[in-house]
Amino acid sequence: MQISPVTAVQQALAALAAYDDPATFISLKPEAALLAEAEAVEAAGPSGKPLYGLIFAVKDNIDAKGLPTTAACPDFAYTPEASAFVVARLEAAGAIVLGKTNLDQFATGLVGVRSPYGVPRNVQRADLVPGGSSSGSAVAVAAGIVDFALGTDTAGSGRIPAGMNGIVGLKPTLGLFSASGMVPACRTLDTISVFARDVATAFRVTTVAAAYDAADAFSRPLPAPALSAAPPSLRVGVPHPAQRKFFGDAAAEASYAADLERLAALGAEIIEVDFEPLHAVARLLYEGPWVAERYAATKRLLEASPNSFHPVTRKIIEGARGLTAVSAFEATYRLMDLKRAVAPLLARLDCLAVPTVPRAYTVAELTADPITLNSNLGSYTNFVNLLDLAALSVPTDARSDGLRGSLTLIGRAGSDGYLAGIGMALTGEVLDAPVRATAERIEIAVVGAHLSGLPLNGELTGLGGNFLRTATTTPDYRLYALPGTTPPKPGLLRVADGTGAGVATEIWSLDASGFGTFVAKIPSPLGIGTLRLADGTTAKGFVVEAEAIKGARDISEFGGWRGFLAAEVTG
Repeated sequence: MQISPVTAVQQALAALAAYDDPATFISLKPEAALLAEAEAVEAAGPSGKPLYGLIFAVKDNIDAKGLPTTAACPDFAYTPEASAFVVARLEAAGAIVLGKTNLDQFATGLVGVRSPYGVPRNVQRADLVPGGSSSGSAVAVAAGIVDFALGTDTAGSGRIPAGMNGIVGLKPTLGLFSASGMVPACRTLDTISVFARDVATAFRVTTVAAAYDAADAFSRPLPAPALSAAPPSLRVGVPHPAQRKFFGDAAAEASYAADLERLAALGAEIIEVDFEPLHAVARLLYEGPWVAERYAATKRLLEASPNSFHPVTRKIIEGARGLTAVSAFEATYRLMDLKRAVAPLLARLDCLAVPTVPRAYTVAELTADPITLNSNLGSYTNFVNLLDLAALSVPTDARSDGLRGSLTLIGRAGSDGYLAGIGMALTGEVLDAPVRATAERIEIAVVGAHLSGLPLNGELTGLGGNFLRTATTTPDYRLYALPGTTPPKPGLLRVADGTGAGVATEIWSLDASGFGTFVAKIPSPLGIGTLRLADGTTAKGFVVEAEAIKGARDISEFGGWRGFLAAEVTG
């Protein structure tokens, strides 16, 4: 139920006081200013404001007008005259900034303990690290203080804190969010990310935040993200059991096994794959020259005032001084080789599913071994941005030790909405209505090898295709098994009204560019027509030339291609 912005602010302030953790936020808007802003939002009304009255927090390496940006380093602090591009879009949509949250200094770390402003208290268990670098943002959401929060993610900083605190962390495709007004860590790999308590809210924020920004050289004119439903079937890649890393955390290991069972129950085919190339990419992030980007971002302060830095942060960043342009090129070549090695693996999968957090470490454990354990936390996160992938971490059932489990779904660039649909199914979130294509996208009905989980479905998902719903044609079509096709394909033929059969289809959506590319690849004798569906709607869909079905087997009696394939297996 929607509440007024003024009431939302009052509730946020009450939750902040109740949680009573001075390390979660670095700065807050004064109460009077917050209430005045809420009154102005309320007076304007909710029309055209998709985030009307939602309260959010901003990681303190992202600008929010009037609040200092410190990057958790007091000597670096400045007060911006304008909000970051993404923050401004969220505010224009009716959301209200409560304050700026704590972080690992200069977003360097996955632990949340490297800050002169203290260690935000983990919501699940006080002795555990909160996860970083977006520690305060995750805690503010998990503690119920704000509806959502912005973090940043280079190596997992938008996912590890989500997993540690039992909430959702959405790491968008690189370039989907503008980085204007964000203090960079590794500029080529950074993205602003979103924390929320449910996938639906995280994705709603994403649809508002996503926009091309000509002022940001790393912004990309990507299609607007569109929500997918969970497809009936999907191929999910997981590490071979011998390659799974839990570092002795038996509860995490058992939780992951249970999460994979949950995915299988939702229709996923669990496919064990060789993860070593992905782990090799992950090692490049901190063992390779990308640390030099952190040096470039902080060079002026580091050389003028090295004692301004947290000791661990300083040690990590100063390690870049021994790197050369030669080492940068060598690492780039190595990354390109690994990308080529990983590409076939990703092409045959719909997504990867990995543990978000391999082991839940305590603050005491991190203090004793800050570098190695930080690296351990990034085992399943470090490779994602280097490979230009999207990711979504979602909370799952309680583990044997009482902590929430957390599973991360990883997909191709542009698969943000597709992953969100699967994530909603995993968390039990129900879509309000059958999903229909947005105005910017085109619905396409598939009846054969492009169905979810079948060999050619990757041609859809690789172009940013999202699953919408299942449907059946009107009884005006016949389905034929076409001979000599690889992989095997059916042909759908339009016949006289009422003389055919209802044929099972899946309705997907593509943006106009993706639709054009998809259609251009359709081989003869197949083509695209407009299919009539039993629910009264129409969609573009595959049809076959009449000449091609001469001598082909009529398989309409099976109700669709899946029914035919199942009968062939059992027969």
